Amino acid sequence: MGLLNLLISDPTTFILIAIPLLYSIILHELAHGWVASKMGDPTAKMMGRLTLNPLKHLDPIGTLMLFLVGFGWARPVPVDLGNIRNYRQGLILVSSAGIIANIAIAFIAILLSQVLQPEPSGVTAKALYYTAQINIILAAFNLIPIPPLDGSKILMGFVSERMQYALSKLEPYGFFIIIGLLFFGALDPVIRVFRSIITFLIGMMLP
Repeated sequence: MGLLNLLISDPTTFILIAIPLLYSIILHELAHGWVASKMGDPTAKMMGRLTLNPLKHLDPIGTLMLFLVGFGWARPVPVDLGNIRNYRQGLILVSSAGIIANIAIAFIAILLSQVLQPEPSGVTAKALYYTAQINIILAAFNLIPIPPLDGSKILMGFVSERMQYALSKLEPYGFFIIIGLLFFGALDPVIRVFRSIITFLIGMMLP
């Protein structure tokens, strides 16, 4: 169900989902730029993208899709891997950064839930629950190795140049491939596997 329908039917739940979702996507993109900056690429910083200001990150179509169908995206943070000395290392670390950021947010949300032990039916408990689940799903989704998702770029950091070229040729069509696979439910088993792995890793880190 799109967020627009949720806003009409349940405004409280809408707020509890929309705000964590918005900033989870922003922090995902921000992490890419921050790691690239630390590795020697100033592109994101020079373009004013190392900020939490939503207006710097929101994509009009991605935001509209988010409200209409519950699936959306932010503008990718610009990265120039040519500014990074070790290309493969830069590709892997910069691409992993957004996924790691989402896992870290989910971990913090679950940890706070355990420490604070809020009333299960209260706003705090629901907000922490939705924040954790949203970020686990975002991390799992982005691990899928189909361009332009981060998983494909992480994979490109390990494979031969010939395979890198083959994956890059898919990128112009990747969005349509992903939408089609999502529509037919073909990605559901993959996302479930990645969600299970991420949930297990978070559980291992919790006290």
